[in-house]
Amino acid sequence: MQTLGEFKLPHFFNYPPYFTLQPVRDTREKQIQLWKELILDYCRTQKVFVIGLDEDFQLFSNPTIERSLSHEAREAFLSALVSEGRAEWLDKGHRKCLILWHRIQDWADLILHFVKENGLEDSVMTVEEIRSGVESRGTGKV
Repeated sequence: MQTLGEFKLPHFFNYPPYFTLQPVRDTREKQIQLWKELILDYCRTQKVFVIGLDEDFQLFSNPTIERSLSHEAREAFLSALVSEGRAEWLDKGHRKCLILWHRIQDWADLILHFVKENGLEDSVMTVEEIRSGVESRGTGKV
């Protein structure tokens, strides 16, 4: 299995057709789903927050099989994440995309659950206090 550093790439990453947008709708939907999962997993594990469409991004090319995603494919995969609330375009030209490891509502639910679980409902706290406070140590959730 191929890796990028310590990140294990899925088998489809070595399949050349997955680097070209597929013309058949069912195949394209499967392709988009696989790429969305790969992008989210990679960004979460590698702590990547922003992807630039015109910048080198390791996932968008595979030198082993000499394939790279086209600009159209990159935009299609990122737009699919945006439409699901898993990313946000940072500019009107759709050149940079903020990747959300969780949807905004999921983040809100995680934080609310954490606050309730730790009896902090009537407290005023900054995000930094929640992130680095004693209550959050070892949780890996917030």
